[in-house]
Amino acid sequence: MSLATNDASARAEALAEALVEGVLSGDRRALARTVTLVENATESGREALAKLYGHTGKAHIVGITGSGGAGKSTITNGLALELRKRGRTIGIVAVDPSSPFTHGAILGDRIRMQELTKDPDIFIRSMATRGELGGLAAMTSDVVAVLDAAGKDVIIVETVGAGQDEVEIASAAETTVVVLTPASGDDIQAMKAGIMEVADILVVNKADLPGADSLIGLLVAATTSASHGRLETPVLATVATKREGIVELADAIEEHRKRLVRSGRQDQLRLDRARRHVLALLRQQLLDAALRGPAEDGSLDETVRAVAERRLDPYTAAIRLSHSAGS
Repeated sequence: MSLATNDASARAEALAEALVEGVLSGDRRALARTVTLVENATESGREALAKLYGHTGKAHIVGITGSGGAGKSTITNGLALELRKRGRTIGIVAVDPSSPFTHGAILGDRIRMQELTKDPDIFIRSMATRGELGGLAAMTSDVVAVLDAAGKDVIIVETVGAGQDEVEIASAAETTVVVLTPASGDDIQAMKAGIMEVADILVVNKADLPGADSLIGLLVAATTSASHGRLETPVLATVATKREGIVELADAIEEHRKRLVRSGRQDQLRLDRARRHVLALLRQQLLDAALRGPAEDGSLDETVRAVAERRLDPYTAAIRLSHSAGS
């Protein structure tokens, strides 16, 4: 290892130590910088996360998902304010669509949550999906872990709103809230597999619009256990712009966590989440390692060009690249 490499590692270690001390002492600037470094997968970020991880496991992670335009950001805003009234400290990770050119977040949920930024006990970070399937960025779980270590009681992960396929939120949250709206096709989506299967709580937002009662009735019928005749998944009505139904939603979220603890399911959920997190990072590391050689020697571009010109099929191209990476 070169002297320059040793120096760089020492600087990364020193920075990580300082950041960890700041995060654990409640320094918002240290928290913001740590989140940035972790999201960008820097050496200092990885060092800081490793040191912080033993301080995690206390926060209640809540996922807010649903189709675009359902009012997820407005619900998140109202929910954060209600939970603050109850003395909870809040972290919010708003996962935005990525710019196809810069891979940066292009919606910026923080703009829609200006009301929350004045509260020192609420920390908000927008993240880009960076093309990840399922609507969640690869580093989302790492950012959640940093906020957890910082002592946030509740961490809300609001996803991009990609529709039915956006079910990855269930792997990052303990309580998943699916937001639907009347007269938007959500009544049909609700009957399909996928997004409905991850719901711990169902919310019909914009419940003052025509068709809301019909959608609520449909959801109640779909989620009522035929054998026990009782509601398995709470179905709530909200008008988030008027803060109507937000208190009931906060109650349902807190009750769901109590049920998880009483039933012992919380431990299993954490085990499942840890498994998915490790495997996701492993896949990313293996992919990075596999592409490093072909990217440097030009064989990746050459292979991609052969596929584009129909001289090679994509499956064979992937096999050749994997073989060259392993050689």
